[in-house]
Amino acid sequence: MREYEAVIGMEVHVESKTNSKMFCSCINGRGLETQPNINICPICTGHPGTLPVPNKQALVKLARFGQALQCSIADYTWFERKSYFYPDLPKGYQITQYERPLCYDGQIEIMTSKGPKHIRITRIHMEEDTGKLSHINGKTVVDYNRAGLPLMELVTEPDIRNAEEAKIFCEELQLILRYLDISDGDMDKGQMRCEVNISLREKGTETFGTKVEIKNLNSFRVVEQAIEYEIIRQTEVLERGESVIQETRGWDDGKAITFSQRKKENAHDYRYFVEPDIPPFKTADIIIEAASITAELPIAKRKRFLGEYQLASQQVEILVRNKALADYFEQTVSELKAWMISESKEFTPEEHTKLVKLSANYLLTELIKHYGEKGLTFDNSPITAENYAEFIKIVFSGEVSSTGAQTLLLQMIETGSDPSDIVESQGLKQVSDTNALQGIVDKVIAENPKVVLDYQNGNENVIQFLVGQVMRHSKGSANPQVAKQLLHDTIIQNK
Repeated sequence: MREYEAVIGMEVHVESKTNSKMFCSCINGRGLETQPNINICPICTGHPGTLPVPNKQALVKLARFGQALQCSIADYTWFERKSYFYPDLPKGYQITQYERPLCYDGQIEIMTSKGPKHIRITRIHMEEDTGKLSHINGKTVVDYNRAGLPLMELVTEPDIRNAEEAKIFCEELQLILRYLDISDGDMDKGQMRCEVNISLREKGTETFGTKVEIKNLNSFRVVEQAIEYEIIRQTEVLERGESVIQETRGWDDGKAITFSQRKKENAHDYRYFVEPDIPPFKTADIIIEAASITAELPIAKRKRFLGEYQLASQQVEILVRNKALADYFEQTVSELKAWMISESKEFTPEEHTKLVKLSANYLLTELIKHYGEKGLTFDNSPITAENYAEFIKIVFSGEVSSTGAQTLLLQMIETGSDPSDIVESQGLKQVSDTNALQGIVDKVIAENPKVVLDYQNGNENVIQFLVGQVMRHSKGSANPQVAKQLLHDTIIQNK
């Protein structure tokens, strides 16, 4: 059996977050409409005699996206008409860009299981979205609320080689869109739609095989599944000595297979020509405005978090993938830095690192778990970053035990109160005073003579049982390290 290599390119459509549609003043209320066909006007429904006006906000967001992907930005561009006769496109054509896209020749770096990978971006251009068809009781109805929304189309070079790379690429694009506030990129809402162009060739050869396009991929998981299925399907076709047909295929989620939809159209089938109602225009002011809006990108944040905070790569990835969570973490670290500066003692670099890591550990294990269970988010956290930093200080200073810390955190979520007030009112403060603990230690020793004898005879592990008894009698308030040392000293003295 011959060995094949997949050659994959991606096409990604993204609805831009703007105030209005692409060529008219209808609001961009995607997903907020209460009923079909209420957010429309003569322009976006293609009435004769109406004139489109380009949305500058959409073009600025597109240029900003292109700059983030290291694209060149055209200094002069225009729109074209693409003939596309379909019921959900009321004009019978789509206003788009073909010969002169606003953004071109870019690249993006992704991190795969085999290391970093660069994927070249061929172009990103602006066009208008179509309406939505629904098939109900044997009839087809159309909703034009979506028609005319600003839609960015990104096309890559065929640099992707497997399903993992394609999935990570799409996930990274979504992160960038969210970091730059260009789009929410929710695939389940249709705000980001991915299509795959895939062919196979024998390993070691340079000639491309016959390309197949897969549409209707509505999640990252489906992107991965569709590619894996299509690699197997095309391999079987080639091994039978047959030729792969150039076509457009859909994805059947229930059967987890691709299926043939139609033969693939070529560019000449769309009969592109320059849009006569929108003159070509210079883009200098668009480029300047896009460049003036700065934001840290996910890849830069990853590198900074790894270096500055010395967190584990898995922790960093969780933070980077949730911008609100990452912002909350950094606000907490800022509060902790201010506290360390205000303290009279000098903190060592090791103590500083320990404090930051303690903050990350509680955040990414306990707090994120409780928020998930209660349906809470870090965009509107009931615990302020200031109060969470105070919680970390309390734990770091040993004022509460690990058990007390859990109780304290839950109380903070429920009430939103200051952690110091909760510690005081709930009696959670950890007891480290040996004089205060001595009576409990004496009681535990008296109640467990056999365990004490085992310890005296060299079985050191049993002391953990005795520590547990001290914690029970103190209702969790005893400092376990102090209790352990006090138990040891008392037993040895009485030996």
